[in-house]
Amino acid sequence: MSKAFTFSEAVLNWYHQHGRKDLPWQQAISPYRVWVSEIMLQQTQVTTVIPYFERFMQRFPDVQSLASAEQDDVLHLWTGLGYYARGRNLHACAKRIVSDLNGEFPRSVEQLSELPGIGRSTAAAIASISMGINAPILDGNVKRVLTRFFAIDGWPGELKVQNRLWTLAEELTPDHSSREYTQAMMDLGATLCTRSKPACGICPLQPQCAGLQTGKPTQFPNSKPKKEKPVKSTLLLMVRNPDGQYLLLQRPQQGIWGGLWSFPEAEDAGSAERWLTQTLPGVHWRSEWLTAFRHTFSHYHLDIQPLVFHLHAQPSAVREAPDTTHWYDPDRPSTLGLAAPVKMLLDRHSAEDLL
Repeated sequence: MSKAFTFSEAVLNWYHQHGRKDLPWQQAISPYRVWVSEIMLQQTQVTTVIPYFERFMQRFPDVQSLASAEQDDVLHLWTGLGYYARGRNLHACAKRIVSDLNGEFPRSVEQLSELPGIGRSTAAAIASISMGINAPILDGNVKRVLTRFFAIDGWPGELKVQNRLWTLAEELTPDHSSREYTQAMMDLGATLCTRSKPACGICPLQPQCAGLQTGKPTQFPNSKPKKEKPVKSTLLLMVRNPDGQYLLLQRPQQGIWGGLWSFPEAEDAGSAERWLTQTLPGVHWRSEWLTAFRHTFSHYHLDIQPLVFHLHAQPSAVREAPDTTHWYDPDRPSTLGLAAPVKMLLDRHSAEDLL
């Protein structure tokens, strides 16, 4: 009996007895539902994703409805999930599938991988779970299981380590039960072979796990080499009119919070006031500093200082492109995609809070 056969059979037997089978995207399985769930689950916990997935499916039940939606509607439902490029790519991918592929998902990993925002592992998950195609996956959970089982040194993000993991994933993936095995490997990493407190005592792979035999299974996978995150800072200008509405600007599609709606930004109070007098000519205001806070991205920290400008009267004009400006009423929220810190500030500092 080969190690590959032993490994896959152990994983499948465990899944049939203990694996999760009632997650929302495991019901009425389709390429569309699997795709959306896989994109949402990238770098996001299952418990966080479930309500987002359910709201998304209610609003966009199929790829056609997603493709025909406005980007703001899509990003509005993505607000709070983070990594907003995923939402933009999801929308772009839906448009491509409808316009170029008659609304049908390709039936191969290679063709799926050519679509916006779909990498090799995501393509394999779509193919194996929704189409029954034999294809190995290598998401974060699977990387952790394999690096522990084989006690592989090195950070999985390194090319040589990643290539070895792909080779192992291909060797270990059985030529049957593709859907169950793919889901089983995800579940094993998510529920037993966890990052900090693995349940080795009840793991089906523990008799042959080289990582467990070292006595320090949590050292696998090796951590990404430490690199100090730089710190940037900005002022967020909360321009509030007498009706309690806030001026939001739509950000460029590329870069931080691409395509989302946010407060205007400035480097300091002086430049903030200059921007205000140029953008809203003739206005008078009183300013109020709110408590600063830090928002952390994957590559840097952003120290945010909110500065509220209470306008004494509604401005007669806004010297910004009309289609990139919006007066947002926190008490009657618009369906816009908001940057997470902006949503937090709007929720916390509604019209009543700032009176």
